Amino acid sequence: MTITIFLADDHQLLRDGLRVLLGSQSDFQVVAEAADGRTAVRMVLELLPDVVIMDIAMNELNGLEATRQILAASPNSKVLGLSGHSDRHYVVEMLKAGALGYVLKDSAFDELAHAVRCVASGHFFLGSRIRDAVLKDYVHQLTKLETLSDSPLTARERETIQLTAEGKTTKQTADSLGISVKTVETYRQQIMAKLNLHSIAELTKYAIREGFTSLEQ
Repeated sequence: MTITIFLADDHQLLRDGLRVLLGSQSDFQVVAEAADGRTAVRMVLELLPDVVIMDIAMNELNGLEATRQILAASPNSKVLGLSGHSDRHYVVEMLKAGALGYVLKDSAFDELAHAVRCVASGHFFLGSRIRDAVLKDYVHQLTKLETLSDSPLTARERETIQLTAEGKTTKQTADSLGISVKTVETYRQQIMAKLNLHSIAELTKYAIREGFTSLEQ
């Protein structure tokens, strides 16, 4: 099966080189090219190639906006970002725009060819040198989300809710945590008030839903 490819890059020399290299692959066919984003959008929507190799920094219309416009009009199109920028900001923004992959311009051609095949199949692909940057950004965003949605419960209250949900008695919970029975009862009252729960059954459901415990013990 032949994969049709559209090249969008404002450097003629790079396009010439890529056309030759991509054309050397028996399953690739470069159908057209453009030197600016606006032309790329118009031609891609006319030709509907399997994969669009999109530079980020281009005249008239940058690659990020060109990608957004292409995918807004043709959601099934596959875009592969190709850039000299390894900064995670550019990578993340290109992926947010809808691109399925991102490869650096100084990568080996084998990596680019593999990226084209992956993207054509609907799979994501990130160049080997930028995966770490994207993963770091992903972890950072997760940490921010977790901070924003932190549980209102204290560490002791979370321990109490787990043990209670696991069927431990007040005495067993107190012994496990090394605190008094009265303190356990106080924790439970605080938990119920904070979470607006009114029974041990509701507390148990909450504990399972939030991952404090599971039905399998």
